[in-house]
Amino acid sequence: MDISLLKTNGIEFLPAFLTSLAIGLLIGLERERSPVAKAGLRTFTLVTLFGTMIALIADKLNSPLLLAAGLAAVGLMIIAAYQQEPAAASDPGTTTVIALLVSYALGALVWYGYSTLAVMLAITITILLYFKPELRGLTLRLTRRDLVSILQFAVLTFIVLPILPDRDYGPYNALNPHQIWLMVVFISGLSLAGYVALQLVGQRYGAPLLGILGGMASSTATTLIYSRHGQSSRDLEKVAVVVILLANMVVLVRLGVEGSVIAPDILPKLAPVLGASLISGLAVLLLWWRRLSGGAAAPMPEITNPTEIRTSLGFGLLYAAVLFCAAWLSDLAGHNGLYAVALVSGLTDVDAITLTSLHLFTSGKLAADQTVTAITLAFLANLGFKMGIVIFVGGAALARRCAVGMAAIGAGAGLALWLF
Repeated sequence: MDISLLKTNGIEFLPAFLTSLAIGLLIGLERERSPVAKAGLRTFTLVTLFGTMIALIADKLNSPLLLAAGLAAVGLMIIAAYQQEPAAASDPGTTTVIALLVSYALGALVWYGYSTLAVMLAITITILLYFKPELRGLTLRLTRRDLVSILQFAVLTFIVLPILPDRDYGPYNALNPHQIWLMVVFISGLSLAGYVALQLVGQRYGAPLLGILGGMASSTATTLIYSRHGQSSRDLEKVAVVVILLANMVVLVRLGVEGSVIAPDILPKLAPVLGASLISGLAVLLLWWRRLSGGAAAPMPEITNPTEIRTSLGFGLLYAAVLFCAAWLSDLAGHNGLYAVALVSGLTDVDAITLTSLHLFTSGKLAADQTVTAITLAFLANLGFKMGIVIFVGGAALARRCAVGMAAIGAGAGLALWLF
């Protein structure tokens, strides 16, 4: 090894060491607050700087083993500290130990040119350390059903999706198993977020949040459930109106998210329609919200797990059927055939035809105006179907209260589609 390789001015390396200093101070500041932690502000800062320094020397001497030796030295230092003063039985100190080792690695990352990644990881680590009580409380509130939902979503995403072939099959080459299941994962993920949040939040934040989260999980199920509750009492009827209207407006947000993820280029055409519908619905909702103060507590909706294999398979089959019918009818009748599919399939599920239309748009088979028209028709059909649920399940009184809001939502979408 040529020691002369290390004999440089070194001032050009100062930004790397300043970044390491900031990372060490950030993590160390959080650990300093913990009364049981054996390492604080100074220790974490020195370990991070040590990681950068060892990486520099290892790089200049072309000796990667020095990095491993440095990591071993940090580990031995931790062992010696805990042998001299054992940790309390209630706190084995493993979090601080791992945080020190990670800080050393972050210091090395900075030297090798990954400063942005190192800073992002340092911020994430500090958040995890700081919010320990909240994270623990979150895990305690998760029920067995919630954990099963998360595990099932992991199976859908990381086991089923990778093994499906990414090839086009069938007439019109309309069916791609990998792409179909990717959409299943996407919709299941959106629904799962609302489902888990709904289980965690419960009734603590009242009707507005229950309407929003219920709409994320399943707007149709939320409409059905609160239509039943609306018959119980006059106070619950007011609550039901707010929750049902909110759940159906969340569908508009879902469509916007789907459009921004699948086909961002469609947003200039799609956003005015969704925005006009949302604004007109909110105007009516605010009137009902003023009447709701002091009313009965919102009952907790019971929504099934959106990641159950049976539910996911059902959506996958529906999406595949809509894809095939859209391709077939578009071939026979042009975009009018797609509009017919949108009206029929939108009655029960607006996501399937929305994803189909976005897929056709991204593949160049459908123009932007036609795509927005198909999505809007599906949404209006879905809105009409759920208004039918309110009428037949909730009764005439609840239907009259919901009709104004539902009509405002639909009129906003239809008017914007006509204008834009």
